[in-house]
This record gives sequence, C-alpha cells and structure tokens, in this order.
Amino acid sequence: MRIAVSGSIAIDHLTVFPGRFTDQLIPGQLDHVSLSFLVDDLEVRYGGAAANIAFGLGGLGLAPLLIGAAGADFGPYEVWLKDHGVDTGGVLVSGERQTARFMCTTDADANQIASFCTGAMAEARDIDLAALIGEDPAAGPDLVLIGPDDPEAMLRHTRQCRQLGIPFAADPSQQLARLDGAQACDLVTGARWLFANEYESALLLEHTGWTRAEVLERVGTWITTLGDRGVRAERADGSTLTVPAVPGVPVADPTGVGDAFRAGFLAALARGLGLTAAARLGCAVASEAIRTVGSQAYEAAPGRLLAALTTAYGADAAAEIAPALPATVSEGGEAS
Repeated sequence: MRIAVSGSIAIDHLTVFPGRFTDQLIPGQLDHVSLSFLVDDLEVRYGGAAANIAFGLGGLGLAPLLIGAAGADFGPYEVWLKDHGVDTGGVLVSGERQTARFMCTTDADANQIASFCTGAMAEARDIDLAALIGEDPAAGPDLVLIGPDDPEAMLRHTRQCRQLGIPFAADPSQQLARLDGAQACDLVTGARWLFANEYESALLLEHTGWTRAEVLERVGTWITTLGDRGVRAERADGSTLTVPAVPGVPVADPTGVGDAFRAGFLAALARGLGLTAAARLGCAVASEAIRTVGSQAYEAAPGRLLAALTTAYGADAAAEIAPALPATVSEGGEAS
C-alpha cells in the first residue's frame, strides 16, 4: 500500500514556559489580553504536519510520497527526509519564499500557544495531483492523507482525489479555524478516514452544522485522538472503539504527537492490520514521540514499540503487530 501525505512542511521553533498559561489569565480582562512569556530555551527542529507523518511512515519502513511546498532553504531538510525513507518527489520548492515557520510555547501543563507563518506553503495550491500521478492512476498512491496546508491546496487535492477515484484521509487539524462551513464540508465528504482531536472534532461540528451522525454518514471512520486517554474510532453503523494510550510515558514535548499517531496508524493499515491493531500501533508510536523534543526526534525502534505495546495491551497484541514492524532500524532511521 503506497501512501502519499499532503500538507505542511515547516521549521519548528519550540520554547517552554515553566509556569501555567491559565495563571496569567485574569477573569474580566480577557477582552484585551497582552501577555509575554519569559521562556527558558529555544529548540529549532524540522516539522510541519505532512512532513512529520511522512517521517514517521519512513521510520516504520514505508516509502511515503510527501506532497507540499517548501522554501528555497529546503535543501538540508530534504536530505534529512530522504535519509529517513521519505520520497520528496511531490515537494514544490519556491524560488521566492522561505519554508513555513511554526512558533510554539508549551507550559507546565502541556498547554500550547502557537503561531504559524505560511511562507512557501502558500504555493501548495499550485501542486497538481493528477500531474504527479501521471496518466496511470493505478501507478499512483493507494491512499492520500490531506493534512493541514494552504486552504486552497487542501480543497484542490481533496477534489482531485474524488475525481481520480483515489481514497483519501481528511486531516484538516488546526486549519479548521481558517475554513468556513462549506469548505469544511467539502474536505470531509467522501473521506475514508477522518482524523481530529477532541477540540477539532467539536470545531468541525460547529463549522459544518452537522450532527455527529451526519458526519459519520459522509466518512468511513472518524478517528478522534484523546490525549493521554488514547483514541476513539467511530463508524456510521454505530460501532465505537476506544483504545487507551500507553500509560506512564514522560512528557518532554507534545508537539507532533498526533502526527506520530497517524504515522503508526497508517503504517499498520498499509501492512494489512485491522482497526484495533492500527490504533494500538498509533498510540505506541505517539508514546515514543512525546518523550522527545521535536516532532522528528524520535526513533521508531521495533524493540521499544513492542515493549510499549506489551505494557499497554498485552503480549498477544504485541505479537499481532510485530510482523508489521521493520525487522531492524539503522542508526539513520532507515528500515532494513
């Protein structure tokens, strides 16, 4: 199963505030907030939702096609991604703009305040999926995940997937805040998989005006990540699956943990595993990502993943998933 991942490619600027944001919010004064947080350090890391997911898939032994727009400064980042098993043939490199920047501060409760400067991502709307795939759709990807990106790019790629008959996963994520109701409806309709966290799920219902049942009528399976409570999967037939998170994992940085979950989930599906096993592997990969600072700082080492799976779900669950993992992972992150 060949997976393409469309969406943002960014450079992350990550800082940590040792206090709590909520302690700085004064009741009755929230209509004119002016806050500045003194942070302890700065980590500059590779990121962007699509690149993060592609990195995770590459580390799990797949060869995902990354589709997105990056800036003239993309050279070292492209080498990094290729070294970690990612096909960058779908990346448009801007001659005028820099790669997008994600600027995020995390507090002591793992709450985050972030800003995103689009940069070259604005040119992602110029990427033509049909041209990438060529004249033979059968030679193209078996699934396209459409992640947060330039809104026009997200809409274009969603429509092209429907036109070309390519199954797609909808993952609008933080871009829901920029989409109107009609756009949100367009991005969701016909998706085989819909990914969101709890807040994004509520925002999706608000923007579309649909009930939960009406969303489920339009998608195959709705996957909602629940933070340290794991993940919930819902289908239109009324079936609901809840898989707990891996317990007792120390939190170093929550940035990109949802992307790591998606990588593990999709890798399991690509290897023929069912929904429960996919959710479990997604949680295990997420547990590795949250231990490290930076969205692409973790290693999807089979031994560690199997240990996490055994701890959280038992030896039988780990044994079921084990054949789907790469036999070994080299120091550079490539499966062998």
